[in-house]
Amino acid sequence: MANSSDLKLDLLPGSQDLPGRLVQSLVSLFWQSVRFVIVGISNVTIDVLTLNLLLLSFPTPNMGLLLLFNSVAYALGAFNSYVLNKHWTFHSRRATTGSELLRFAIVNVAGILCSDCIIWIAGRILQPLVANAVLWANASKVTAILGTAMLSYLGMRLWVFAGASRTKENENKQRSVHLNGVSSGTESVLAGIKESTFRTSRSLSVVLPAYNEETVIAETVHGIASILTPWVQDFEVIVVNDGSSDNTKAIVEHIMAIDARVRIVDHRINQGYGAALASGFEAVAKDLVFFMDSDGQFDPCDLKPFFSLIEKYDAVLGYRIKRQDIWVRKLNAWGWNLLVSLLLGVRVRDVDCAFKLYRSDFFRKHRLETRGAMINAEILHKLKRFGYLYAQVGVRHLPRRSGRATGARLSVIVRALRELFTYAWKWHREAA
Repeated sequence: MANSSDLKLDLLPGSQDLPGRLVQSLVSLFWQSVRFVIVGISNVTIDVLTLNLLLLSFPTPNMGLLLLFNSVAYALGAFNSYVLNKHWTFHSRRATTGSELLRFAIVNVAGILCSDCIIWIAGRILQPLVANAVLWANASKVTAILGTAMLSYLGMRLWVFAGASRTKENENKQRSVHLNGVSSGTESVLAGIKESTFRTSRSLSVVLPAYNEETVIAETVHGIASILTPWVQDFEVIVVNDGSSDNTKAIVEHIMAIDARVRIVDHRINQGYGAALASGFEAVAKDLVFFMDSDGQFDPCDLKPFFSLIEKYDAVLGYRIKRQDIWVRKLNAWGWNLLVSLLLGVRVRDVDCAFKLYRSDFFRKHRLETRGAMINAEILHKLKRFGYLYAQVGVRHLPRRSGRATGARLSVIVRALRELFTYAWKWHREAA
């Protein structure tokens, strides 16, 4: 089995054992690294030749001009890097998009700045020791190349071309379909499907963590109940009130009095997002469990295609299309996704998207250990670690209408980082 990492749903034969998949992944990573090194050599050749042509044409001991020449040379190498890495190193078959080019540009701007900083430091050290200006400049340049190589590789693999890499062996085994009407010669999941196909015969538990959501909680609960009624014969809505200081609890209790499908799990004090989800998952009594934030930033209608997919996969993970958050939260999310990928090997489009559907058996078999914002990363890590199969689907993300997000608080971030490093170490030791 293999885990999906972009718009595609990837399925490999279940007979392949975990050690075999690990060896295959390591071999694939090795050859990808070899291709990246070869591309890097060609980039360096272009980079260094350009720098030396500029130095021969306009010889100078001036540090400012050297940095300008270095930036021009680096940019030419970057163009070569984009073409070869996209189509050869990472085997990306996706059309070039503005967002991909922007990500590539950001990585290379970071590389240029890093390169210039290293050259400035190395130049200051080497200039008194090397009399020849060209030799001094090239010695500084080599130091900068070595210093930026890893930054470039991680940026390309984990962000620019994330999920695009496919080995030829895997491509021969994979059966891929595109979602949301996107197709490249494969069967579209949504084409020609009747409305009734999206209904499920399985029972469903909906978990809604809520903290001070009195202005939207009633609309969220009523909305999801009315949408699910024609789709699911047997469902329950579990609101986890995580120590709200407003009227969230009273509103949910009023809804419970008129709708027996609604239940509440009450935390007397605020325990955090992860603890709220964990309590909700422990309370489910149905075959499937879906969770969504209560703040009105997701549309439950987007759950429709998840039902047909959960028949073939153990989990269906939503990812936010055009995330409606301020840039600071987007930057935090990017950094968090990168850390989770590096430390846990989890590579999904949107780790913390609060719109996911699971088979409930997963939570009965695997105890959740974290209680902070690390909770989603833990679930995804255990899906991957124990060989579960998942798909990813893009969902709409709506502007927050009221209330205040708590995910960007320093205390939340510190707790998440502490749990990430602590449990990454623990799980790696258990897997060894």
